[in-house]
Amino acid sequence: MSVTEIRVVSFGYLHGAPPEAHLTLDLRRHFRDPHVDPALRQLTAHDLPVRRAVLATPGIRELIAGAALLADSFDTGPSEAPLTIAVGCAGGRHRAATVAMTLAKRLSKTGTRVCLTHRDLAKPVVER
Repeated sequence: MSVTEIRVVSFGYLHGAPPEAHLTLDLRRHFRDPHVDPALRQLTAHDLPVRRAVLATPGIRELIAGAALLADSFDTGPSEAPLTIAVGCAGGRHRAATVAMTLAKRLSKTGTRVCLTHRDLAKPVVER
């Protein structure tokens, strides 16, 4: 095994530049933002209604599966090193955090150590 650790970082583009990563998933334009629903706006990925809304979005589960396959590809490389996957959306509270949580859980089943960080999850809602 060449990947010694997988770091999954969720973030919001509206809170600053993306973190450095080997892979960056930008969810802003292709997947519906739960922020538009007033009932979900103040919630985060720690809340079940948000996770359900995000994971019910067409294509999101396939994206997570594809990201896991990409991580496997890095694992076949010849050098041992950590792998960083960044997952971003507008504010970092809904889509990115949910996808990062789900991806981290899936990747942890491979036996590789997974470290999950939410850079912007606790920041205030960004009103656009």
